[in-house]
Amino acid sequence: MTWKIITDSGCDIKHLESLPEHCTYINVPLTIHVGEEEFIDNEALEIDQMMVKMYAYEGKTSSSCPSPESYLQSFEGADNIIVVTITGTLSGSHNSAQLAKKMYLEEHPEANIEIIDSLSASGEMVLLTQAIATFIKEDPSFEVVVEKARNYHSKTKLLFALASVDNLVKNGRLSKLVGRVVGLLNIRMVGQASTEGTLELLHKSRGQKRAVTAIWDEMKKNHYQGGRVAISHCDNPEICAMITTAIHSEFPNADVQAYPTSGLCSYYAEQGGILMGYETH
Repeated sequence: MTWKIITDSGCDIKHLESLPEHCTYINVPLTIHVGEEEFIDNEALEIDQMMVKMYAYEGKTSSSCPSPESYLQSFEGADNIIVVTITGTLSGSHNSAQLAKKMYLEEHPEANIEIIDSLSASGEMVLLTQAIATFIKEDPSFEVVVEKARNYHSKTKLLFALASVDNLVKNGRLSKLVGRVVGLLNIRMVGQASTEGTLELLHKSRGQKRAVTAIWDEMKKNHYQGGRVAISHCDNPEICAMITTAIHSEFPNADVQAYPTSGLCSYYAEQGGILMGYETH
């Protein structure tokens, strides 16, 4: 039996290490629009160049989800398919994947397909995707892997700290009122992905150090006990180091990994922003 683990580019990794035998990982790109220019969020994307053009452009910018056809193409050749999408409340990617599933099963009724709405993005999607690969190694049963994935997903969360939310406000993901506060007087917005998959503001922290304190306090409040952490950052290794130090102060053996944000996550997190997934218990 052949497997495919598929994500959209709301997940920051383009490759999965140590894949199980007969398993492929595919990252289906979203697209960022800056005026008339399109940036496809794949391995060829020069994210730094995209960000320079984005900040220089004074008109409208936006993002668009993969088409059902893009997902359909990614399904080809697999018996068992698990798809993890960015939160369906903020993107049409989940709906595209569901449409592709319906189309694929019409031609391949014997295939097994599970579409998981992460209700999140970025670092939490990284953790879930990596966990699915581990579950496939442990048990070849599709139903068992899906059950394990669903259970694992219930025990992960996403926190973020953003120094700018212009693109989130312009694209209707956050209110203009919040946007007026963040970025003023060195304010960072610290928040989380809610259980409904929306962005939930928790703290307005002045400066990066206080933002890290707020993040660490939230992790402990949510019963973090030394599990895996994936910090996705938009050109901010300093905050990754600060968070890692805080975690290791109580859990010295905790597995904390840092990743550069994808094109899509860079677009929304903006310069200096982080989107961090972690296991709660």
